[in-house]
Amino acid sequence: MAGTKRMQPDKGSLRKSLYNKVAHDLGQRIVRGDYRPGALLPNEAECGQIYKVSRTAVREAVKMLSAKGLIHSRPKIGSRVEPRASWNLLDRDVLGWYCATVDFQSFALDVQQIRFMIEPEAAALAAINRAPQQLLEIEAAYQAMADGVDDEAAWNAADVKFHLSILNASGNEFIPPFGSVIESLLANLFSVTVAHLRNRLKVLPQHEAILDAIRARKPDLARAAVRRLLQSTQKTIDQGGKLKSAALEPKSRQRKGLKIPARG
Repeated sequence: MAGTKRMQPDKGSLRKSLYNKVAHDLGQRIVRGDYRPGALLPNEAECGQIYKVSRTAVREAVKMLSAKGLIHSRPKIGSRVEPRASWNLLDRDVLGWYCATVDFQSFALDVQQIRFMIEPEAAALAAINRAPQQLLEIEAAYQAMADGVDDEAAWNAADVKFHLSILNASGNEFIPPFGSVIESLLANLFSVTVAHLRNRLKVLPQHEAILDAIRARKPDLARAAVRRLLQSTQKTIDQGGKLKSAALEPKSRQRKGLKIPARG
């Protein structure tokens, strides 16, 4: 239409998109092991040529990876990959890259160990401290699971909500923030284990037992019910055998044919 100005893309959003693309590609390569701890990444000029972006975009990507603990950047030296112990594996991006490369059995073992340490006691605390509204949230999550037995995605989302709602009802102010951290861990774990459940109705009563114990304010029963559920989950993992880590890979895959040499 005459006289109508063509809408221009927002420069800020475009720049963010560019540095995100660079950061995510480099991040995946670091976590995958293309760049070993101690290795230098390509410098700003080299990255700019490789990714066809400005030096500003490269610098923003470096800041993003530094904030995640993956690299340390120093003037006149460059960006060097940090030891794995420095990586923030609970960062959503780093966790996604990690899940795309790690053996699923190893990932599941680590997550299950965390769950056995935290969830039984959190459920016992919830049985003691839960407020009426918090109980309603646990009940709603359970009902969503019951309604989603034939919908894998719906079941998975409701299952995560069920466990997080219990953490939130614990009455301990330090536990709910932990729940927000492990949300991605649970979602990644459940996305695989739920696919290997032949009949989701079989585990629904185990969740109901946890709910009933919390509702009845019986901490010992709540603790024991969570342990039984975790043992059942572990059995599903073990029976599934060595599941492919590709089941956890994000939609964005590494770009084929792009070879980036490490420096130093």
